[in-house]
Amino acid sequence: MKPLNCFHCGEPAPGKPAITLELEGELRHFCCQGCKAVCETIRAEGLDGFYQFRTEPAVTPKQLTQSELNRITELDHPLVQKSFVSPVKSGQEATLLINDITCAACIWLLENHMAKQPGVISFSVNHSTQRARLVWNPEQARLSALLIAIHELGYRARPYQADEAEKALKAEHRSALIRLAVAGIGSFQTMMLAFPLYFELVSELSPEFVSFFRWFSLLVATPVVFYSARPFFTNTVRDLRSRHLTMDVPVATAIGLAYIASAWVTVFGGEEVYFESVCMFTFFLQLGRYIEMQARYRAGLTGNALAGFQPMVASRLRGNESEIISTHDLARGDVIRVRPGETLPADGIIVSGNSTLNEAALTGEYLPETRHPGDEVHAGSVNGENPLEVEVRRAGGQTRLSGILRILDRVQAEKPPVALMADRIAGVFVSRILILAPVIWLGWWLAGADNAFDITLSVLVVTCPCALSLATPTAITSATMRLRKLGLLPTRGHTLESLNTIDTVIFDKTGTLTRGELSLVDTHVVGPFGREQCLEMAASLEKHSEHPVARVFHHLRSPSAQNVQNHLGGGLSGELDGHHLYIGHKDFVQTSTGHESPPCDDHRGMEVWLANDSQWLARFTLDDQPRAEAKEAVQLLQQAGLRTILLSGDRSGHVTQIAQALGIDEAIGQASPEEKLQVLEDLREQGRHIMMVGDGLNDLPSMAGAGVSVAMGSAADLTQLKADAVLLNGQLTQLAEALKTAQRTRRIIRQNMAWALGYNLCALPLAAAGLVPPWLAAIGMSISSLVVVLNAMRLGGARQRPESPAPTVGAEATS
Repeated sequence: MKPLNCFHCGEPAPGKPAITLELEGELRHFCCQGCKAVCETIRAEGLDGFYQFRTEPAVTPKQLTQSELNRITELDHPLVQKSFVSPVKSGQEATLLINDITCAACIWLLENHMAKQPGVISFSVNHSTQRARLVWNPEQARLSALLIAIHELGYRARPYQADEAEKALKAEHRSALIRLAVAGIGSFQTMMLAFPLYFELVSELSPEFVSFFRWFSLLVATPVVFYSARPFFTNTVRDLRSRHLTMDVPVATAIGLAYIASAWVTVFGGEEVYFESVCMFTFFLQLGRYIEMQARYRAGLTGNALAGFQPMVASRLRGNESEIISTHDLARGDVIRVRPGETLPADGIIVSGNSTLNEAALTGEYLPETRHPGDEVHAGSVNGENPLEVEVRRAGGQTRLSGILRILDRVQAEKPPVALMADRIAGVFVSRILILAPVIWLGWWLAGADNAFDITLSVLVVTCPCALSLATPTAITSATMRLRKLGLLPTRGHTLESLNTIDTVIFDKTGTLTRGELSLVDTHVVGPFGREQCLEMAASLEKHSEHPVARVFHHLRSPSAQNVQNHLGGGLSGELDGHHLYIGHKDFVQTSTGHESPPCDDHRGMEVWLANDSQWLARFTLDDQPRAEAKEAVQLLQQAGLRTILLSGDRSGHVTQIAQALGIDEAIGQASPEEKLQVLEDLREQGRHIMMVGDGLNDLPSMAGAGVSVAMGSAADLTQLKADAVLLNGQLTQLAEALKTAQRTRRIIRQNMAWALGYNLCALPLAAAGLVPPWLAAIGMSISSLVVVLNAMRLGGARQRPESPAPTVGAEATS
């Protein structure tokens, strides 16, 4: 018999009794009551077209817990809304990030569903960014009620807050695009007027027509010079003040001199104008820089970089009352309340409450730690089951989290040797050009030549470092496109060049070599029930808990146990079919039942035991499993001659086991962020060139201290933002392919540099001898640039082995 799938989400629907609903005369099955309720809501609102137009199954709706409802309700507070809500003429406007959108039908459903909610004025979703713009009347509806309406359909919504870095990047991108468009239009217009004159396609033009063409070209070229080329002049002023010459100096000199000379000839008369050269210089140079900027902009890693581990507000206790305040206003001695699921805003001491804390952001440990009154806790930790009252000891910039970020900033402030060497070469090259040009002009002027300025301009143009400045960024951009197809996105210009020097690869464990979450690896039955029955009984209890151990069983369909109690640090108890069930640690189950524990063989991982009031039933083994491709990735790197090291803060004793299973050369465990950085510094002193691969906030200092840092696509936003590259699809095997691409990129860059320098050295004597007019110099410069660009494009067309399509990756946070 063909297995039944849920009509709404496509998951298996084995419910007993079956959950069904009759739609248009046909019986539809559902995996849970949540999917059925969403389907009924869609029908009631007349939005049945969703099921006709969707191209992917919908998400399974999840019932909001009380702690999640409390956090959504907090968004109604004016202090919280201050950072992401702005008043508009018709009401209030908020930008939201919507997760779990799978196709255009999801957007259609969301927009139509929200349009029917009271108080909603407008609601629109951008499919590419998954951001929504919500305008509502606060007098008719609260924001929390509208967010809950989104959650009821199975989607997750949270405030989207762009930080200052993203706002600046967007403004820079928009400005660069406009500058490029102005320069492109100017180039086409001036070339259209200049080529007929150059090649005498139009003969016997009257002086009036020639003058008209020049004035029109001046009109077109002026905005190109004063707007599109403005960054070159601004950077030149900066370079001259700092006495540090870059490629912008000769570029600005050539553009400025050519424009001034052409304007002079247009007004007072003369032989040659160079407006088309001015526009072409500007367009080609801006195009190269825009392509490089576009690669950075598309990374999209800056959005909401601090979400999830730096809360904006805290609940401060004053006697029996609590008040919502900004985290910046917390002071030593304040007592704050942290509810389940919330992130600690400051370092402190627990004064009341027992709970588990997920400290993965600081230690890399994926298992929560139990904390009691008197224990020290840190900002960035996520509270588990029970509310805590914490006395603040350190807040703001004094927290341990802020200390990690300060270490990061200090390490990143140091320039790599490659960048310093490139700066020195550029300075020497530019200074020689600036010295050579006036010498040639003086020589021809003393010789009495009438075209001394034309010759000097030809020298500046023919030696214009356009091809030289495009040689590296175009190759890097083309290689970036190649790596994006592989799922690896470089986010720094030096990444590809630095990859060529790598001889040591250091991996974090949790979330990098492993999946970063517990999974069920073994079920050992010790009672009279079968494996499936034991799993159903376990799931019937665990569905009442949000503990990471319980989430392993959440996907299993099962009846719901009654009278479930949570025993902190032990497990769960409840009733099912007239029997008392117990699940949790072995000691807790043995104490609860009073039965002698059964003998068990040696095993690795976390034990979870199940028993009823009369006997032991099963032992479940949970563990964090290695990624499927991790072993192959390590082998490929070792075959390439690289040393591999596993460096982890995990305290579970799992580090050595994983290293042995994957064949890694060396394993170091129980390392704090500061100790990780020290390990890297020791390796650098030994002459090692390091690539660090990690995914946690605690990896940031060591990643910043590595020659190349790679963040996993599932990593926190800030980790991705600060890394040199992001492994978007999580396929570790692509690291070896990235090293091969880096080697090809280095060859291409060397070829481009050789061509650019060779062209300049060959053309310079001809231009200095007066054999190359400025217009021919401009064409030669353009051809030289084109050769460089075409050579670089070969990187993007490299053949690759087919891979599975990369999943959509974006900023994720707990809603």
